[in-house]
This record gives sequence, C-alpha cells and structure tokens, in this order.
Amino acid sequence: MQVDHEPVHKPLKPANTANMIVFTDLDGTLLDHETYSYAEAGGALALLRERRIPLILASSKTAAEILPLREKLGFQHCEAIVENGAGLLAPGNPDRNAATDYQQILDILSGLPNELRAGFTGFSDWSAQEVADRTGLSVQNSELAKQRYFSEPGLWSGDDQKFEAFCRQLKAKGVMVQQGGRFISLSFGGNKAGQMLELQKRYHTTDQRACSIALGDAENDIAMLEAADLGVIIPNPDHKGIPRLAGEADGSIIRAVTPGPNGWNETIQTLLANKE
Repeated sequence: MQVDHEPVHKPLKPANTANMIVFTDLDGTLLDHETYSYAEAGGALALLRERRIPLILASSKTAAEILPLREKLGFQHCEAIVENGAGLLAPGNPDRNAATDYQQILDILSGLPNELRAGFTGFSDWSAQEVADRTGLSVQNSELAKQRYFSEPGLWSGDDQKFEAFCRQLKAKGVMVQQGGRFISLSFGGNKAGQMLELQKRYHTTDQRACSIALGDAENDIAMLEAADLGVIIPNPDHKGIPRLAGEADGSIIRAVTPGPNGWNETIQTLLANKE
C-alpha cells in the first residue's frame, strides 16, 4: 500500500556546510527505480565533483556492481558502503578477497526447518536471468549482483507468522534481517548508518567536523537518515515509502518533492546554493 506524505518545506541549512560529505542510497534515490539512470542528477553530480565534495555510495549493491558505477560517476576516490552496510569498499580499484560471511549465511539458511526455508528465495537460488527478471538489471549486471561477499537479498513468500519465526531463528544464529526497497537482506550485521558514522570521522579535520548529508528512499535507509546531520527522504511511488520520522519536526530530516534522481538533483543543488 502506498503511503503519501506531505513534503516538508523547510530552509535547507545543515548545521555545518563548510566540510560537507554526501552519503546516498542508489536504487530509487540517485538511480531511477525502473531504468537505473542517474542522468537527471547530472547537474548536482557535476557540482559535487567541481567543489570536491565526497560522495559515498551506500547501497544494497555488491562491490562488483559499485566499482564501475562509482567510476562512471567520477567518485572512484571515495569509499563506498556495499551490501546494505554489511561491507565497505575502499577507494580506487582495490583487490577484494572473498569473505566467508556469504557461505556462512547460506549454510544457516540451509539449516532452517523446511517450512521456513521454503518461504525465502534469494540471489543464491536464482540464475542471472531470474535476477534480471526480478530487478530489471541486464543479465550481465545481474552476474555482478550475484557476486556477493557479505549478504543475501531475497523475497519472502510465506505468511507473517512464519516470517516472524524465520527472523527469530536467523537472529538466534547472529543473522540480521533488513527490509530494503525491493528485497529483504540477510547479513551478520553492519548497516549503512554505522558505516556512515565511521567514514564521517575519517573526513573530520583538526579544526572542522565533517557535515553529513544522507539521502534515501526505503526502510533500510532510515537509520542512516536519522544519524546524518541532515537526512533527505526521496519519495518512491513504487513502494510504501518511509513513514514520518521524528527528525521531520525540527528539520533535521526533510522530504524531497519529486522522486528519484530528479528530487536528488533538486535537493543537492539547493544545499550547494546555501553553501556559499
């Protein structure tokens, strides 16, 4: 069910804009939910590059997916938060050794009672063609999406009661369940907010604290939005959206007026206009 929220029109004045760092979700936020295009955000992206403001991609996407996208965007010198915060990608083109988290998660899934395991299907269960059909990605990009190190996204097809049991049994094994825009994601912990706060510390200078701006469209972005100096909710008509958050009362969280990269572009351009 779609939840409609009235955009909050408040002056976009972060607490400290002198040392800005931008953290952004991808699908449905910087990237169009259907086409995965970021073309409408081109103006804001160019301004960020021009002013050397770091852009940290924070997504459910894998390191293999993020690397070429980060380079196309022109922010390969910045870190990226991958697999819903379960992992971190260093700047540049780092060597990546396969972590053991992913196989452990699959082993725990296999150990669940049949009636619970049968309710969940994930990327490990689907071919690249099936991933493409479910996400709208090309088959080639779906192959990259299947190269997972830290988490398993998927869909639940059972009833709510069994889903609660599914989550309880995974939690008992140390596996977190997070709801994203398209899929639920299973991991051993770590989220976008925690990774953001750690990265933000790296950008502090001796005389100036970095100011974090976070943008997202789905439930798995809420913690990141709430932890940032300014959180920006990007509307997404393709899912139920983010409920009203406490920070909206004082303007520490705002809502963009338009969805996807268009709303992203408008918000960042306005923030940078205030930055002068």
